[in-house]
Amino acid sequence: MLGNILITGGASGLGLATARAVAKAGGRPLVIDRAVPDEFEHVRADLADSHATEAAVRSLAARAGGLDGVFTAAGTDACGALADVPGGKWEHVVKVNLFGTAAVVRAALPYLVESRGRVVTCASTLGIKAVGDATAYCASKFGVVGFTRALAAELAGTVGVTLLIPGGMSTSFFDGRPEQYKPGPDAQLNRPEDVAEAVVFALSQPPGCEVRELVVCHSMETSWP
Repeated sequence: MLGNILITGGASGLGLATARAVAKAGGRPLVIDRAVPDEFEHVRADLADSHATEAAVRSLAARAGGLDGVFTAAGTDACGALADVPGGKWEHVVKVNLFGTAAVVRAALPYLVESRGRVVTCASTLGIKAVGDATAYCASKFGVVGFTRALAAELAGTVGVTLLIPGGMSTSFFDGRPEQYKPGPDAQLNRPEDVAEAVVFALSQPPGCEVRELVVCHSMETSWP
């Protein structure tokens, strides 16, 4: 049994697909998102606000009677050359993707230590391969990679830690972008439901068995290797 699984960004995209996969596997999804998911218990919070994020984690954990796992799916982007992206928008990407991830894990740790639970963080293939016009996103996701690897060393034997590195997926993540920053008509993208199964696999491992890192991408993914 998966138990109580906290999922950020669980109202859409990979987060929602994972919440559904957790429920299907017998777990209890607990969602933090700015939007309201119709299907699952949730608290609304903006991951850019670390204090609100930590309060949301504690609220859901108290409501559920503890946490057995966390998946930090929430993420955002601000495409464009560094000189063209306003500083506030650039920093917002780092706040959501990196600081928000750290805030969630920090608040969840007491519950995860008690349950010998698991954390799965969500980086990106652009957390290990840099491209132009994505300095904010790459900086934040490279940060998630480093944070997660250090966290795994820090929590070894106490809490399981997995780094998920997904490639592009067919979600609303690319909506609203200029055409030049959207996947082309021939782009090969994974279904978020398939990536969600990898997350559930990592969360389902017995104590002491560690899936340290997972790269999950389409076989024709252009940002990997």
